[in-house]
Amino acid sequence: MRRFLLARAAQSLVVVFIMSFVIYTLIGLMPGDPIDLMISADPQMTADDAERLRDLYGLNLPIYERYWNWLTAALSGDLGYSRLFSHPVLDVLLPALKNSVLLLSIALLMSVCIAVPIGALAASRPRSGFDYTVNLIAFAGISVPQFWMALMLMILFAVVLGWLPAGGIAAEGSGFIEHARYIVLPAATLTIASVGGHARYVRAAMLEVLRQDYVRTARAKGAGRVRVLWMHALRNAMIPFVTILALDFGFLFSGALITETIYAWPGMGKLIFDAIMGNDYNLALVALLFATSLVLTGNLLADICYAWLDPRIVVGARKR
Repeated sequence: MRRFLLARAAQSLVVVFIMSFVIYTLIGLMPGDPIDLMISADPQMTADDAERLRDLYGLNLPIYERYWNWLTAALSGDLGYSRLFSHPVLDVLLPALKNSVLLLSIALLMSVCIAVPIGALAASRPRSGFDYTVNLIAFAGISVPQFWMALMLMILFAVVLGWLPAGGIAAEGSGFIEHARYIVLPAATLTIASVGGHARYVRAAMLEVLRQDYVRTARAKGAGRVRVLWMHALRNAMIPFVTILALDFGFLFSGALITETIYAWPGMGKLIFDAIMGNDYNLALVALLFATSLVLTGNLLADICYAWLDPRIVVGARKR
């Protein structure tokens, strides 16, 4: 296990290094730069002033020299300042990361807790009324656009009924109930958007597992229907589903832009979008690298879960 973790850590560092260069290059090749935005904000700035500022910030250097300067500073612990927020990058990034972790962990947990039982039960009763109902609901959840669902929930619960706030986040020092009121709508939107796909994956994996010989053997030995379904079949069906969760783990933390924008939730998705649109190089680069690291972490956790779900899988074993 130790050898495997060290190898994966080395691979992850290589991936993060390559992605940092790719992201920095793509952002650097975008039209305009921060100085252009300063010029549009200050009509009195002259062309000579803009040129001096580009020299000062190193924007006239070739892209590889600018990347090398950023990399050496980052390795020494200096991730730079955010131009949009006028604060160090980590001071801006960490609160947004905390908000996204809270929101998306709740949404992912709720989606799994709903999708796994209904997907397993639907697979145990194929072509039944319950199976058709689950499939219908799952297809509806997959097909409904996320922005439309967010707007409908907002209109119903915030405008018509007035039970929940339409957006934003609770103020610092607010109680648990107040924080919960602000998080219900965005968490419900993300849950509805993902639970249909998760239920379909669980159902498909369960249908495949229930056809296996060891399931028929367990039934022949007298194991009850509940034991066969939940103890034998579900654990093995979770192996492919864990792969889907690992991919969703990184995607959710960087891809909840629509939900975070509609509900004005200050998370990672909205932060990345604002940084890219505002040509905030340092903030955009570090935020996207955080998203890359989360994807790699999700894949590593998935490999470890494989060994826990199926003892025959030995993590890090050498091929013979």
